[in-house]
Amino acid sequence: MSTLEKLPVTVITGFLGSGKTTLVKHLMLNPQGKRLAVVVNEFGDVGVDGDVLKSCAIPDCPAENIMELANGCICCTVADDFIPTIEALMALEPRPDHILIETSGLALPKPLLKAFDWPDIRSKITVDGVIALADAEAVAAGRFATDVAAVDAQRLADDSIDHETPLSEVFEDQISCADIILLTKPDLAGPEGVAKAKAVIAAEAPRPLPVVEVAEGVVDVRVVLGLEAAAEDDMDARPSHHDGHHDHEHDDFDSIIIELPEQSDPLDLVAKIERLATELNILRVKGYAAVQGKPMRLLVQAVGARVRHQYDRPWQPGEDRRSRLVVIAEHDDIKEAEIRAILAPVNEAAE
Repeated sequence: MSTLEKLPVTVITGFLGSGKTTLVKHLMLNPQGKRLAVVVNEFGDVGVDGDVLKSCAIPDCPAENIMELANGCICCTVADDFIPTIEALMALEPRPDHILIETSGLALPKPLLKAFDWPDIRSKITVDGVIALADAEAVAAGRFATDVAAVDAQRLADDSIDHETPLSEVFEDQISCADIILLTKPDLAGPEGVAKAKAVIAAEAPRPLPVVEVAEGVVDVRVVLGLEAAAEDDMDARPSHHDGHHDHEHDDFDSIIIELPEQSDPLDLVAKIERLATELNILRVKGYAAVQGKPMRLLVQAVGARVRHQYDRPWQPGEDRRSRLVVIAEHDDIKEAEIRAILAPVNEAAE
């Protein structure tokens, strides 16, 4: 690539647990001859996603090309975090051919696109495309939309009521900003669920968008890279709930980190995490656990009551065998005492 050419950047957005890290891992392992760099923005300071990606680094995307921005929204910290990170990646030798940005699951993509107009980088990079991932099962179940019938009934009494939820705003903004939608986990949704999810997306999208079903992040790289959308020059076609705002807030959501002792039974931990979703409305749990008698670390990823866990790597010599989980939910649902009571009952925590 000539240094005079703009470096293409793909923004990968999508709600918590929609499969963004799985997609980025697939792209890293199938770079089609491109030298990739990756920026991972996480909500909470336990670097789960960045750790997963660094574990599968390859020559075309080595570990030094993977940078983490934790505990902050990159579109809210442009000068302090985002611009220096992009400049550092562009200064690498050899220079990357393409940068992937995996946003936080709570990020609004349009403010991030506006960052590409920052004077220090606007002549050097371009947004090749915005890829939005949508969990087919969650969309079909209506988790990101309000109860339309209930809202209509209440508006008969008061037409000034606004029942838009933070979840639906984030979902709609991500869809509206996209160039292509990847509908993930279609096997869990089934044919009827996939059809329903596609209908919801079509209703929310401001323009016709291609929707591609993707299982386990596997998609032809040619479908998602090389779109040449120049999205930073196409802002008017990407409406947002936050247009006209000088900034945006993330106060609707919150996270806490829970540290636990070694676990005796992974399935018992899974059951506790399921309770967080069903009893406390927790959206997302991710992190690591130490299991008694096991030399490997347990990776835990939960979306609602759907929990996946696997041993991902051995504990390193001298590494503290501790369990740390990031718990994410809407602000009013982060009730620390109740969360701790489920994950670490007093008698267990004292052991």
